[in-house]
Order: sequence, then structure tokens, then C-alpha cells
Amino acid sequence: MISMSAFEVLGPIMVGPSSSHTAGALRIALVARSLAPKQLEHVEFWLYNSFSHTHLGHGTDYALIAGILGLAPDDTRVREALALAEEAHLNYSVIEKGDDETLHPNTVEIHLYGADNAHVSVMGESVGGGRIRISGVNGARIHMSGDMPTIFVSHRDKPGVLAALTTILATQNINVATMRTFRSERGGFAHTVFEIDEPIEQKVLDLFQLAPHVSYAAQVSIPGAAPQVTNDVLSGAFDNGADLLARCSKTGASIGQIMRQREKGLRPNANVDAEMTHVLEIMRDEVHDTIKTPRQSIGGLLNGQAKTVANTPPAISNTLMGTTQTRAIAYAMAVLERSATMGVIVAAPTAGASGVVPGSLISVAEEIGATDEQVISALWNASAIGAILTTNASVSGAEGGCQAEVGSAAAMSASALTELLGGTPQQCLDAASIAISNLLGLICDPVRGLVEYPCQDRNAIGVAAAISSSQLALAGVGNPIPFDEVAHAMAEVGAALPVSLRETAKGGLAATPSAPTACASCTGCVSLDQTLLDAERILNANNKDVPCA
Repeated sequence: MISMSAFEVLGPIMVGPSSSHTAGALRIALVARSLAPKQLEHVEFWLYNSFSHTHLGHGTDYALIAGILGLAPDDTRVREALALAEEAHLNYSVIEKGDDETLHPNTVEIHLYGADNAHVSVMGESVGGGRIRISGVNGARIHMSGDMPTIFVSHRDKPGVLAALTTILATQNINVATMRTFRSERGGFAHTVFEIDEPIEQKVLDLFQLAPHVSYAAQVSIPGAAPQVTNDVLSGAFDNGADLLARCSKTGASIGQIMRQREKGLRPNANVDAEMTHVLEIMRDEVHDTIKTPRQSIGGLLNGQAKTVANTPPAISNTLMGTTQTRAIAYAMAVLERSATMGVIVAAPTAGASGVVPGSLISVAEEIGATDEQVISALWNASAIGAILTTNASVSGAEGGCQAEVGSAAAMSASALTELLGGTPQQCLDAASIAISNLLGLICDPVRGLVEYPCQDRNAIGVAAAISSSQLALAGVGNPIPFDEVAHAMAEVGAALPVSLRETAKGGLAATPSAPTACASCTGCVSLDQTLLDAERILNANNKDVPCA
């Protein structure tokens, strides 16, 4: 059953530019920090695969250091992490380890060194949209997702150790959900991971620490982990699109209403309406920010393109995209510009595709005068589609190419727009299916490893796909392939893409001769404005309004 929170689909709220390479990396470092020696003297970050090749352009170094310093993904001080590390006298080194096909595309191994030769290593994987897994501790390959309260214990591989640990849990009336032990050699050091049903109290860790042959015991909290599932949630759960449609049919509720009810069941003590209102507030801010005040991106490829599109002369915008789609695309591009300057954004479902949902949804909402309640319901809808795609396919460019990022965002947007405009749940899934189908096979080839170009333009294409797909569905054009089969096809296509076309910056546009020297001046405000003016003159000349210049 899908148990991820809606706010891990429309989120995390984070400092850009990349949800997997920035927010995810920061979260891995936060976990490592919780296991670090008390007197930390030096940290080494070993970067593998996509992390190794693109960390500079994605701000991964800043994010990892920020995590060790204890900053949150949405803390604006992330962009000052290097200076903060110097102030804190944190010694660190970043080591590019290159490719290792045995590891996840986004892998970092963090080595933490303390006084008296103390050493802890934590290996983590950033699996897309800011979500992470811990795959190794002190050289032992493990699996920690954090979906339940988790205790990590290092101990000698001796008879009676596990019995002593489980006895402690039994005497504290704690039920063990899972227990896994990993060892490198017989009689050497071993590591045991307990997932338990109740929150962990410090006295349990203290008792573990006193047990024979135990060297270390700690609670492991994985940021962004799915909430613990209750029986109430199971009764209204869905695994895929077919389940979701059945649930809508049974209750008469919209997709957005089903997702909101599910979130309330997952997190009964949270004010989920206030949280989604905050998501909308951030989205409204991010779509206007860099249109009002353009800024140069950290990689130099973006600087004012969103404002240029927003100011497209009517003779062009009315003839081509129309006012609503022109505004939607400008909004989407503005979000990417804000992200690329390490501004605060909502990953929806990733930072690389973060402009599609707010761009299309807010533009259409403004056009029809939708209420906040209507827009928020559409956001719940988008999060339902994103949760299905995250679980049954992928939203990670390193795993499935840009189709997994912009394609998923376009599907989420298409479904959300369809509900906003009065469509049925079936029409919503048809719109999502059409959007994915039209972006199937889209590669991820960030020039110079930056989430800038062609990412910004592909967010524009994602908006166009979302709007056209929604119109097709609302007009009665269904999709002959069910949504779940389209999602499965996207997952298969993503797995078939060569590694060079999955966010490594080693293929596609990233491998062209001009990529190393590309800059904003090649496509930025001045030259693009002139192109638009020239096009307007041609249109006016054809209409015989003014002479052609």
C-alpha cells in the first residue's frame, strides 16, 4: 500500500536546485550526523555515479555540509553552508569516486572521524523527490527506510547478544516488527536494525548501550519517511490508479478529496489543511519572484528568460500559445530560475520539474477566478497521481530520465487541471495518461550538470503537455491504455535508457560541443527580446498593419 505523505510528493519545501542532489543529499547528511562520533573532527563525502559527476552544478556539496551542520532542507542558510562550516571549524573533503554499477545512481558514503580514532561511515541513496534510503553503516550493507521507529545497534558477533537485546525490548513491552542483522565476518562486528511499533525512549537506548558486547546504539530517523500506517488508513488506501478510481466510485468523492482524507488518516495529529495552504503560498510566491526580479543562476545559464516570456508581445502570444498558456509557461520557467539561484521552492514532485504544477495550475486558476479551496483540492489531486507514480514507477531523473520528472509533473498537472475544471476521476486519469504518453522516453541531459538548461525549457513543454492533455480529456478524448499500464511503460522505458541519458551529464545535449561554454547570454533576455520583436514585425507586416522593418 502506498503510504507516503502528500507532502513528500508536493515537497519537500526546499532550497534548490535539485531535490535528489540537494534536498536528498542534505537529508542523508542529517542521518549521518545523528550517528556521528560526539567529538567530530573531520568528514569525508565519497560521491558515486551521478553524484560524482554533477555535484558542483547541483549544489550537492553545500547540501551535504548543511546537513552535517544540522540545517533543514528549506533553510536559506544552505547556500551559505561553506562559510558556516568555516565558522564552525568543520574540516571536510569531497571525493569523487566515479562510477560503480553496484550502487544506486545517487549514492554518497559519508565518513565521520572523531577523537580517539572514532569512525562511523553512513552510505545513503537519494531516490528522487528528496526521499532517501540508508544502504550502509560502517561497511555493512543494510536497508533502512525509516517507515517505522528504527534502532541501529553495533555489536560483536557473539552468542547471546541478540537474545539480550530482544529481552530488553520485551521487558519494556515493545513489539518488534522486523529485526535484521548484518555482519562482515563471523565473530567480528555486526549491526542489527530493529523496526518497532512504538516511539523510542532514551532509556531503551541506554539499556542497549549497557548490554554485553554492544559498542553503539542509536535511534535512526529518516527525514521524509512514510508515516506509520494504521488500520483506519488501510480501509481507504489505494495502490494504483485502478484502486483510486474504485475508491472514488464507491464514495462519490473526487481524487483530491480521497487524497486529503487519506493524509488525515496517515497523520491524524497534523493540520494537513494548513500545510497544503502553505504549499500554495510558496507556489504563488515562486511563480512571480524572478519575473519581478530576474537573477543570474548559479551556473550562469538562466537570467531573465521567465520575464521575457511573460512579456511576449500580444501579436505573438495570442497567435501561438494564448494568454493562459503563455502565463503558465512563464510561471513554470520562473520557478526554475528561483531554484537555480538556490531559492526556496516546492519540489513537485522534484526540483527539476518543480515549475510544471504551480505554473499550469496557478495560471488556469487565475484565469477562471478559482477559490483557494478549489486550487488546494486540485493540489491534493496532483499529490495522489504523484504518489502512484513515485511508488509504481519513478520520479527520479537518475533512475528514469526526464520523463520521470517532467513527465510525472505533467501527469500530476493534467489530472489536477481536469479536476479543477470539473472533470470526473476517470477523465483525470485519462489526462494524466495522455501527458505521460506524449513525454515517454524524454531523456535527462543537464548541460554542465546544472538543473538549468534544458530543464527550464522542458518545464515549459511539461506545462504545454499538461494543458493540452487536460483539454483532450475534458473534450471526451479518453486514453485506450489504462493509467497504470502507462505508468508501468514509463518505468520500463526509464530502465532501458542508457546511463548517459539519466542525469549524468554524459550524453544528449550535455555532450554537445557547445555545452561546456554555454551561458545565459546565448539565450537570455536581450537576444530573446529582439527575436520576439522581429517576429512581431513579421506578423504585423503579414497583417498589413505596419511596414516590415
